[in-house]
Amino acid sequence: MVIVNTDYIAGKELEMLGMVKGSTIQSKNLGHDIGQSFKTLVGGELKSYTEMMNDARALATRRMVEEAEKLGANAVVNVRFASASVMAGAAEVMAYGTAVKFKEN
Repeated sequence: MVIVNTDYIAGKELEMLGMVKGSTIQSKNLGHDIGQSFKTLVGGELKSYTEMMNDARALATRRMVEEAEKLGANAVVNVRFASASVMAGAAEVMAYGTAVKFKEN
């Protein structure tokens, strides 16, 4: 599966199949939240949350690809990510794009 953030793939003619998306809501446990809140006092990267968001993007992307495969897609173009806080310590991550199939020349 080809995944790109452009609306084309060089050398390929594309048939659009439709929009696909994948999402997840992730949170850290209370212990991580307390530890990370202390880190905000001194500054620096909140590695636990960075890891959580990386995992969330990977899962959302995997779910988007699964949806595209069900449509018979070879690729997903114009891929974007969005995130939103749904409550303290929890975030939704969504991956979305357009599923396409390569046209035969």
